[in-house]
Amino acid sequence: MGQSKQEMTALARDEFVADALAKYEAPLIGYATGIVRDHERARDVVQDTFIRLYQQDIEKVRKGLKTWLYTVCRNRALDVLRKESRAVVTEEAGFAKWEADGPSPRAMTDLDERLQQVTECLDKLSDNQREVVRLKFQQGMSYKEISAITGLTSGNVGFLIHTGLKRMRSLLPDDLLEDI
Repeated sequence: MGQSKQEMTALARDEFVADALAKYEAPLIGYATGIVRDHERARDVVQDTFIRLYQQDIEKVRKGLKTWLYTVCRNRALDVLRKESRAVVTEEAGFAKWEADGPSPRAMTDLDERLQQVTECLDKLSDNQREVVRLKFQQGMSYKEISAITGLTSGNVGFLIHTGLKRMRSLLPDDLLEDI
């Protein structure tokens, strides 16, 4: 017996959301963690983002899925901050992902210290600068994608990235700049 159109649509939606979840869940959690400063709250924000995706007409979001997800995630994270009106400071995961057979413990300790220095410099940037720098370098987004997510113009995104990186260069120790 064949499936009804409604059943086929539900299967297509399930598959679409499952594919999006597999591709974007981890980067969105990293992005949301940078905003809400708490990994568990970030996971909740991302879960809510995917619930909202499931409720959407998939044909309307399919073409701009990445931008849609980051925009909804950003807005939801900002809503959480407004509701809680307090920031919980936690240690961030950093910029890199490691495999089990990766660098030695000594190299990891050195890298952790360097990542901490970079994170501290990021924290000294304005909220807008920090967000666009993270979207560009942690998430690998284009100026156009960042513009669509933040509502800033592409020119403003470029300016914020430029001034944010310039500020970070002035704050980072010289030995760290040599490695960049």
